[in-house]
Amino acid sequence: MAKLYFHYSTMNAGKSTVLLQAAHNYRERGMECFLLTARLDTRAGEGRIASRIGISERAQTFSETCDLFHAIQNRLNAGEIACVFIDESQFLTKQQVWQLARAVDDLKVPVMCYGLRVDFQGELFPGSAALLALADEMREVRTICHCGKKATMVVRQDENGNIIREGEQVQIGGNETYVSLCRYHWREAMGEFDEK
Repeated sequence: MAKLYFHYSTMNAGKSTVLLQAAHNYRERGMECFLLTARLDTRAGEGRIASRIGISERAQTFSETCDLFHAIQNRLNAGEIACVFIDESQFLTKQQVWQLARAVDDLKVPVMCYGLRVDFQGELFPGSAALLALADEMREVRTICHCGKKATMVVRQDENGNIIREGEQVQIGGNETYVSLCRYHWREAMGEFDEK
């Protein structure tokens, strides 16, 4: 039975690696997949899902105006697919998450979304909030803080390593921009302990 999955974590936990491995497993068994990634994330090149360990694959891109139900329906019309994989799913809109749920329900195709849960200020991304509400199954991809505890938060830093506490929710970057931390060390980095 088809389901909507949300695989979430902080930065640098290996979400893209897990996605690419899962897509490889389908293809190894002769099943086609449909890969999508956010158009605004061009760190690996436009229309490319890439992992920090060096593996990558081409993907169709989506922007906030794309109708993902119709994109999946059109892809199915071109040939059978066993699964839809979406990287950077935090950039989905609430409406697009509903479109994915509709694709699962009406087109009977599983959809696996991979993305961040919260931003650098500890706030849910709109796409992640909608996925937390609508996903049939959620799976955490875990990584660790420098202290060894599970990292659940992320801080943004400038080119000198200074913590940035304010700004736009979306800023594309990797290890040079974001650091995954446990909640305690995120609170410390955000200056919560300085205020006491």
